[in-house]
Amino acid sequence: MELHTVRPIGLFDGTGDDLLATLLEVGTEVPFRPGEVLFRENHPAEHWWVLLDGSVDLLRHVGRDETQLGVMDVPGRWAGGFRAWDEHGAYLATGRAVTAGCMLRVSADDLRRLWTTRFPLGLHLIEGVSRSARNYESMARQREALAALGTLAAGLAHELNNPAAAATRAVDALGEAYAGLLSSLQQLVALPISAEQFGRIDALRQELVPRPSSVDPMDLADREDALADWLSARSVRQDWVLAPVLAAAGADVDWCERVAEAGGAAALEAALDWVANTLSATGLLEEVKESARRISDLVAAVKSYSQLDRASMQTTDLVEGLESTLVVLAHRIPDDVVVVRDYGADVPRISALAAELNQVWTNLITNALDAMDGRGTLRLSTRLGRGAVVVEVADTGSGMSAETRQHAFDPFYTTKGVGEGTGLGLDISRRIVDRHRGDISIETGPGATVLRVRLPLAVPGGSAQPADPAR
Repeated sequence: MELHTVRPIGLFDGTGDDLLATLLEVGTEVPFRPGEVLFRENHPAEHWWVLLDGSVDLLRHVGRDETQLGVMDVPGRWAGGFRAWDEHGAYLATGRAVTAGCMLRVSADDLRRLWTTRFPLGLHLIEGVSRSARNYESMARQREALAALGTLAAGLAHELNNPAAAATRAVDALGEAYAGLLSSLQQLVALPISAEQFGRIDALRQELVPRPSSVDPMDLADREDALADWLSARSVRQDWVLAPVLAAAGADVDWCERVAEAGGAAALEAALDWVANTLSATGLLEEVKESARRISDLVAAVKSYSQLDRASMQTTDLVEGLESTLVVLAHRIPDDVVVVRDYGADVPRISALAAELNQVWTNLITNALDAMDGRGTLRLSTRLGRGAVVVEVADTGSGMSAETRQHAFDPFYTTKGVGEGTGLGLDISRRIVDRHRGDISIETGPGATVLRVRLPLAVPGGSAQPADPAR
């Protein structure tokens, strides 16, 4: 390989001719054809690969799914060689050729000898930086993952506890209503009441609504008082128990008069007791049903959020992801925070890594809630814009300083106190958005901070990939 063929490559700017010539001497020019695999993920990174011509996809396999992390398509982009300074270094992705081309391949041992001979201090520095960065980021990501998992688990437990506790209370009360129902039926059987009379009483019962959707409190109180007085005047025991149940279902004095006429004065108390217990049991069954539905909805939302039963790359409804994230974070949304949804009706589904995008929404919404400190407006919006879907998470919090805005996407940068957050939220969000060939930006103004994510409607090759290759 001639020196003049690689000199124009930007990677070698500033490299002396003698050093570059030595590099070419120990290197090998490796031509490749479309579909050929040059190196494989998780295998020892024993060679340093520099693209001279052509295009190579960088792929990661998770189970049976294949995700495109990036692409080497500009001469000078490189991968591997990590064993030159890290004895445990492995390829981070699989390199598979898209077009014909060629690579410069240098063994990690030769690369290390060049470092040792020409710049030993630089080798020690990169070893230390690589080791420290790997250890620190690993610890920070583990901490963030555990903290996020603990927060989500606690929030989910809290959200599930409410309907579960309501169902438990309803079942306990249902047992009492069932016992009362049997007792009132026994009383009716012991009375001289005909099947026709019981049928008329049951028809009157069906006129009532066990759990009305809306009742004016003043009208309800007046009806209760009127019923209690009417029942007391007819020596009906426990009038204070029967009156609220009957009144809430829509019964009035006229209705009670018709019950007395249908069953006779002797059967009045037993008939009203049976109707009241029937209404209570029906209402409690509805409460159990509603609690079970709420639990089912929560499980479905968490399932949608985690995307456990779906392929990593899929056609995704962004609104579904935003809504499932809101459900998962419901325990963190204070009563004084108003959530405003502004979803565009013409926004299509896009091909994306849904679970990773949900992590982006989690980070952005969590930061917005923290910025508002318990009071304000959280606005979520989606719309179409210049061949992309735009998702915005806006808050009316205290805003963001120029310095914070400048460093917001830097790894480990945080404005939170000690023990609060890890400084990785926006950095991770940026990486995920980059992997989808999108972009994320911040817009600040009077009384509003907007995090704006742009995701392309179509990603080349049908999979998400970053603008710059991961190394």
